[in-house]
Parts: sequence; structure tokens; C-alpha cells
Amino acid sequence: MDRFDAMRAFARVVEVGSFTKAADTLDMSRTTVTQLVQQLETRLRVRLLNRTTRKVRLTNDGAQFYERVVRLLADLEEAEGSLSGAASAPRGKLRVDVPSPLASLVLVPALADFHARYPDIQVDMGVSDRIVDIIGEHVDCVVRGGELLDQSLMARKVADLGLGMYASPAYLARLGTPLHPSELEGPGQRVVGFLWARSGKPVPYALSRGDERLQVQGRPVLSVDDGNAYLAAGLAGLGVLWLPDYMARPHLANGGLVRLFEGWQLEPMPLYVAYPPNRHVGAKLRVFIDWVVEVMARQG
Repeated sequence: MDRFDAMRAFARVVEVGSFTKAADTLDMSRTTVTQLVQQLETRLRVRLLNRTTRKVRLTNDGAQFYERVVRLLADLEEAEGSLSGAASAPRGKLRVDVPSPLASLVLVPALADFHARYPDIQVDMGVSDRIVDIIGEHVDCVVRGGELLDQSLMARKVADLGLGMYASPAYLARLGTPLHPSELEGPGQRVVGFLWARSGKPVPYALSRGDERLQVQGRPVLSVDDGNAYLAAGLAGLGVLWLPDYMARPHLANGGLVRLFEGWQLEPMPLYVAYPPNRHVGAKLRVFIDWVVEVMARQG
């Protein structure tokens, strides 16, 4: 038995919750993965996993061993990299999930720079605004806006996104330009609602001007759960939008959007890179997070 192969198999089974899924991601047969874990248990003389027909769960001993295995495998990856010169050029596959507007407008256009620095890292990027099961889907990290409600995840804040309120010229010509945010709650104005994945509902936005404070949700004519669709609805004149500056900037420049409510400030939206707990941040994930920080800093 190769102990490191066995530990990799064990860790992957824990992360994806299934011998079959672990085998698929490791390019091994299910029988091989099962044998490796059984051999590891025999060597250690403890049961690491409780198996049923539907679920695989860690035993108490398995949970303690898993924490050590994750750190050990990450240290091994970095040690191998340092011998091959990969300490400055990490390698391997990195699975990330990114909100659709951030991917299409910011990160994907900048990826040529990332690959120029780290040509041996293969990025598999899921593009969505849904909640991702990081461990179950074997994702290395997710980039998400808003406060993180899952306190079990490790996270690093990479930016505070400036926000503004916008509408298309066609919308303003049809319904008039609101002069105060509270007008959005009345019958004469409409907004496009964004359905946040964590709640499935639009949420109110906090605004301030001097000593004046209020929260506005508006009257949605349409609500969507995808950032690109949200922007498209606003550009089509369906309602007022709350947008991060990076999404609005090109449409302000070409006249597709007009900023509303001069003097009012929206609380910025924190942007995080989150990754599974008990997972050592290896070289390829660390350089990706640092790169995201750089890219977002250039957004101003």
C-alpha cells in the first residue's frame, strides 16, 4: 500500500461523501479507492469511516485523522513543488466558482495575466450565482459578494465593492427620474429585484445622506437570480438597479445607464474568497486568492 495514495483516497472520500465520486475525481476504480481506505484502516487499527448504503461518515478517530491528513497532503504538495522549482510556479488543477458578472466582466478578461504567471495551473471555473456545496462538489474556493452566512467556511475578504443605483434612459423617459430613494416604494416607480441565493428573496438596501438613513427594497416588476440577467433587465428599461461600480462603469460610459440619487451613499458590498474548513491553503489556491485581490484593487 502506498500510504500517500491511501491518504489521498481517504481525504477525497470525506470531501465528496462517496467512494464512487471519489473514484471519479481521482481517476481510479471504486474498488481501488475502497481497498486503499480499508488498507489504511488496517494499518492504523481504527475505523475511520462509518459506511451505510447511502452515506459515508467520519468516526471520531477519522475526524481527527482527516485534519492531520489534509495538512500533510498540502505540505507534501508544496515540498514536491519546491524541489521541481514550482514554489514560484505552482501547478495542478484549481476548481473555483465565481458570480457570473464578476467572471465575464472582470476575472475572465484578466486570466491571461494569471496564466502568464502560472502556466501550470489549470483553472476550472464554474460561473453561477447559486450556493455551491464546496466540499460535496470538490470546489477549491468560491468568490462571493455579501456577508458570508456559513460560518464553517474559511474566508478572506478581497474587496469592498462600491454600489450605486442606476436606470436606463428609456426607463427614465417612460416613468420619470425619481429624486428621492423613497419614491421607489411608491406606485410610480419600478425596480428589478435580485433573488439572493441564500434567501431566495430580494433584500432591502441601506442608503445614507448626511444624517438621513433609510432602507429601500422597491416594487419589483421582475426578479431574477443571475447577475447578467439582472443587468440585462435594467438595460432593457424594466426597472431601477442596485449595481456594483464595476458592472455599471461601461454602461455609464456608453450612455446605457444613468446614476440616480446624487449625494446618497450605499453601504459597500464585501467580496470574499471562501474555501473549505480544515483545508490547508496550498500554493495554487494562495496565488489565485492573491491574484483576485490584485485584480479587484485595479477596479477602483
